[in-house]
Amino acid sequence: MSSPAAPAPLLIACALGIERLALRLGERHAACGPVTVLRTGMGPGAAERSVARALADPALAGAAVLATGFCAGLAPGMHPGDLVVAEETRDPRGSTPCVGTELLVRELTRAAPGRTVHTGPVTGSDHVVRGQERADLLATGAIAADMESAATLLSAGRTGARPVAAVRVVVDAPEHELVRIGTVRGGISAFRVLRSILPAFFEWHRNVLLPRR
Repeated sequence: MSSPAAPAPLLIACALGIERLALRLGERHAACGPVTVLRTGMGPGAAERSVARALADPALAGAAVLATGFCAGLAPGMHPGDLVVAEETRDPRGSTPCVGTELLVRELTRAAPGRTVHTGPVTGSDHVVRGQERADLLATGAIAADMESAATLLSAGRTGARPVAAVRVVVDAPEHELVRIGTVRGGISAFRVLRSILPAFFEWHRNVLLPRR
C-alpha cells in the first residue's frame, strides 16, 4: 500500500525585513504542509526573480503562494491597520485572479477582530504611491497598491497551476500618508496586524488544498 502524498507546501512572500519580522513573530504551527516565508526584496523585479528561484526548488513543487505585507490604501475612509484581500492582482502585463477570497475574509475577521477587511483588485506599482496618483489608480477600480503582489502571483503562475492569493495591510491611506514605515503610529499598527494574521493564512492553505467536490 502506498503512503499518502505529502501535503503541498505554502510559500508566503513579503518584501521587507520588517514584514518578515512581523510574520516570524506571529509564527504558529501550520496544520497542513510545510510553510516557507520568503523575503523577496522591494519592487516587482525583485519579487518576480525571488519567487521564480524559490519555486524552482523541488521542495516547493505545487506550493500554494500568498503575497503579503504592507500596501497603500487608495479609497477615502481607509485607515492604517485595515486589511485588503485581493480579488485579483494587476499590473501592465495583465491580471491574476485570486483563490479563496471569501475564506480569507472570514478567517481574517476572526484573526483580527475589529479590523475592517476590504476586497477588490490590488494594483502593482514600481514606486511608492503618493498624492494624486492614489485617485488615478482608484479610478481604475483598484482599492490598494503595492510593488510586489502582482509580480509575485504572475511569477507563481508561470511555474504551473497553483492556488494564489494576496493579503495586504494598509500602512497609509489618502488621509493618513506616512513618510517612513515603522516611525509613526500607522506603521506600528500595520505591523501588529500583520503579526496577528498568520493563522488566517494557514486556514486558507488548508482549505484550498482540499479536494474539490
